[in-house]
Amino acid sequence: MSATTATPMPVPAVETEAAPPRRPGTLARLVREPVAAVSLVLAVVLIGAALLAPVLSPTDPYDNDLASAMALPGSPGLPLGADAQGRDMVTRTLYGLRLTLAMGLASVLLGGGLGALIGFTAAFYRRLDALLMRLMDVMLSFPAILFGLALAAIFGPGIPAVVLALSVATVPLMARIVRGSALAIMALDYIEAARATGMSDARIILRHVAPNCLSPIFVFATLRFGQVILLGSALSFLGLGAQPPTAELGAMAADGRNFLFFAPHIAIIPSVGIFLVVLVFNLLGDALRDALDPKLRV
Repeated sequence: MSATTATPMPVPAVETEAAPPRRPGTLARLVREPVAAVSLVLAVVLIGAALLAPVLSPTDPYDNDLASAMALPGSPGLPLGADAQGRDMVTRTLYGLRLTLAMGLASVLLGGGLGALIGFTAAFYRRLDALLMRLMDVMLSFPAILFGLALAAIFGPGIPAVVLALSVATVPLMARIVRGSALAIMALDYIEAARATGMSDARIILRHVAPNCLSPIFVFATLRFGQVILLGSALSFLGLGAQPPTAELGAMAADGRNFLFFAPHIAIIPSVGIFLVVLVFNLLGDALRDALDPKLRV
């Protein structure tokens, strides 16, 4: 009797699912868009120029040289000319940019931080929601210029009054943004699960609610930064902010309006600086909003 050899059964091929493509990060999506990439580079350049103003500036911003008063751009040793006191416009612009950006950053941090706290409180403790939001509505009815006028009348004109006015004007806007985002997070099931485990309110907010609200907060803060720069420069232009001889872009533009027919560069150069700062951060805020929007991720 002959031995029979068993033929092996064919093994069906197992189809393996291809791994989903890895989604690019936020920075990669920003760099991929030309407008976003340019705005990001310009923002870094502006911030770097402001931080390195003492290194980049050729002279002291308060050194007067009346022999060079109102020198036009392109004059020997004065590539951007000089103001009515003979001070180098390159130096004045760098230091003015530094103070303007610092003023905007302080206003966004102070007003945004307080507004975020109010927004989280209103979303988490619903009994306080109506009271806090009506208070924010009252604050929204007063423009930042009016706050600046009131604070300048109380404390006197100066940078602290402008920062305080812009911070107060930022609070209700940030509170509304944070409240809306936090309410959407609070409706999710894992928040109820966290409460059921006995987790404290502060821990729920810091661990679960706040991290999921960072995207709209960053987007709003970036857009608000440009608005604050414009409002702060307007207040300084009106004489409520930086006082002469302080180098600040709005105050420099106000100082140059008296010489528009003789030396227009004194007002044009700081005005162009304000325009660039506002434009760059508005474009960057729009790009950041698109990059952080999950519906637009590919």
